[in-house]
Amino acid sequence: MNHELSSPSLARVSLRTVIISMAVLWTLYFVLQTIRGSIVGLEFETDILFRRALVTLAGLAITFCLWTLLRLFDARALWMKIAAAFILALPASVLIAQVNQMVFAPVQGQMAEKMGKERGVGIRRDEAGNIFIEVPTASVGDEAESLVEDTPSQEVLIAKAPVGWERWRMIVDIALGRYFLLLAWASIYFAMLAVAQTKVAERREGEFRRQAKEAELRSLRYQVNPHFLFNSLNSLSALVMTGKTDRAENMIQTLSSFYRHSLADDTTSDVDLADEFALQQHYLEIEQIRFPERLMTEIDLPDALANARVPGMILQPLVENSVKYAVAPLTRPVTIRIAAREEYERLVITVSDDGPGAKDIAEPGFGIGLANVRDRLKARFGNEAAISAGPTDDGFCTEIRLPMR
Repeated sequence: MNHELSSPSLARVSLRTVIISMAVLWTLYFVLQTIRGSIVGLEFETDILFRRALVTLAGLAITFCLWTLLRLFDARALWMKIAAAFILALPASVLIAQVNQMVFAPVQGQMAEKMGKERGVGIRRDEAGNIFIEVPTASVGDEAESLVEDTPSQEVLIAKAPVGWERWRMIVDIALGRYFLLLAWASIYFAMLAVAQTKVAERREGEFRRQAKEAELRSLRYQVNPHFLFNSLNSLSALVMTGKTDRAENMIQTLSSFYRHSLADDTTSDVDLADEFALQQHYLEIEQIRFPERLMTEIDLPDALANARVPGMILQPLVENSVKYAVAPLTRPVTIRIAAREEYERLVITVSDDGPGAKDIAEPGFGIGLANVRDRLKARFGNEAAISAGPTDDGFCTEIRLPMR
C-alpha cells in the first residue's frame, strides 16, 4: 500500500477542493460588498463592479499563496497550524488592503463628488487626495442674494490627503476586515484537512484489520496441511512396508496432483465450489488407496452452484474427520457424501458419513477440525456463516451455511 496514503500525517486536501473553497469565500465577499455598496448609495455602477472584481481576484490569488505556505504545516501539531495561520494571514491581509486602495483610488474623488451632489453640497477631491468643499462667499445676512444660483463660492479644504501614519491607518482599517476573512478561510481549510486525515486513518485502520484477518485466515489454513500430510505419509509408508508398490506409486501421483491443486490458490482467497469439491475428490482418491474395500464416496454438486465462492480447503478437515473416525475404525464399507444445495439464498454444504457416529469417538482430536473450520468461517464471514455438527440416525453429519456469493 502507498505509504503516503497510509499515514494520516501526510493526508492532503485536494487542490480542486482548496480552489473551490477559496472561490466560494471570495465570491461571497464580492456579493456582500456589492449589496453593501448599493445600501450606502454606490448602486451597481459598472466601473465600481469591475474594480471590486479585480480586488476579489487579487484576494483569491493572495489566499492561494497563503495556502501554499499553510500546507507546509499539514503534518504539524494543531497549535502550530493555528499560530502559522495567525502570523501568515497578517501580511496577506495588508497586501489585499493595499491592492484595494490602489484599485479604488481613481474613483474615490468621483464617489465624493457624487455624494456631495446628492446632499446639495459641492465636494471635490484633487489628485493628491485632499478633499475640498464649496461654500458661498456672500454675507450671511444677505439672504436674498444667497439664494441666487450664480452666487460666487470658494473651496475650503476640509480634509488633507492622508500621509504617513494616517495613510497606514486606513490600510490597517481595511486589512483588519480582510484578516478576519483569511482566518475564517484558514479555519475551513484546517477542518477539511482534519476530515482528510480522518479518512486516511480509517482507511489505514481498515487495511490493518484486513491484513490481520488475512494473517488469521492464512494461519488457520496452514493448520490443515500438516495434518493431511502426516496422515498421507503414514499411509504411504504402510503401503511401501507391505510391498504394495503399485498402490504406493499411484498414491504418490495422486498426492502430487492434490498438492499442486491445493497450493495453486492464495491461502486467503475464495475458490469456486466446483474446485473445492474437486480438491476433496483428490483427497478421497488418495484415501481410497489406503481403504480400497471400505471407502465409498458420493459427490452431489448441482450445476447452478458450481461457481459459488467458498474459502479454499474449508471442507478438508471435515472430510479428513470422516475418514479418520468413520472409515478407519470399521471393517465394513463406509460412504462419505459431500453435497451442496441452496436454501433461502444461502449456500448449504454438508459432509456426512454412515459410520459409527459421535458416540464411539473418544479422541480429542476430532474437535480440532471442527474448531478450525468454525474459526475460519468467523474470520471470513463474521456472524453471516454458521456450522453445526452432530450424529444422525445412520452416522454423522456436519453442515455449513454460507452467504451465497
